[in-house]
Formats: sequence, C-alpha cells, structure tokens
Amino acid sequence: MSSLVPPFTLETATQKVRRAEDGWNSRDPERVSLVYTPDSRWRNRAEFITGRPEIVAFLTRKWAKELDYRLIKEIWAFTDNRIAVRFAYEWHDDSGNWFRSYGNENWEFDAAGLMQRRFACINDLPIRESERKYHWPLGRRPDDHPGLTELGL
Repeated sequence: MSSLVPPFTLETATQKVRRAEDGWNSRDPERVSLVYTPDSRWRNRAEFITGRPEIVAFLTRKWAKELDYRLIKEIWAFTDNRIAVRFAYEWHDDSGNWFRSYGNENWEFDAAGLMQRRFACINDLPIRESERKYHWPLGRRPDDHPGLTELGL
C-alpha cells in the first residue's frame, strides 16, 4: 500500500509522479502492477486494459518491443485524488530504430493511494540515435538528470 494517499498536496503529488517514473523505469511488470488497484482500468493509446493480470501482460509486451526504455514524467496538475502528468520516453525497436514517445496521462486514485484509472495519450516521434537526450544507465533516472522542462521537451 502506498504512503502517498489522497488528498494530494503539490509535494505528495510530485512524489507520486516520481515514484511512478521510477517504477516504470524498472521495466518490471509485476512490480509496476502493484501500484494499481486489482480492478484498475486503463486506456493506453487505443488499448483498453482492466486489472493487474492484463497490466502485467501489456507491460511485458511493451518492454519486449520498446528496448532500452527510459522515461521522464512531470506533474502537470492535481486535485484531491487525481493527477495529470506529461511524459516523454526514449526507446528503440529490434531493428535499431530510435523513437521519443510523448504523452499525457490522467490518473485517479482510491483512498489507499492505488491508481484505479489511467488514461494515456501517446505519440511516437522517430529520432536518430544522435538525437537521444536520455543517456543514464537503465533503471531509475539519476536525481541530477534534467527533467522534461530543463531538456526543452
């Protein structure tokens, strides 16, 4: 269970966003699924997902395709039990084609701080490897690495 529960303040919402980023950068579908309610509902692009088993299956497929995945999330807005974020992540496919995927997410949390609804809109931009901005070792983004705003994204 999360210690960051609604109603959110700017501080707790910002911490919640960073924890989500850290989890997704682990690329561990089981670990990531545990921050969602057992019956969590998602829309990710045009895919509709319900529950932790479908989340695990989705993330397993995602990270088998999106290699060397590195993500940065940034808070956009928040209310009592909702947070809006913008994000960008870089990855390449098995042919070595690089992409930066940009998007927005809307999150809704239950009283225990688990995400019960997630709506994501994402666009993929092909980039050259030389245009990459995320060069930290796989895993958690270092605290001193610039965020989206600092990178001009």
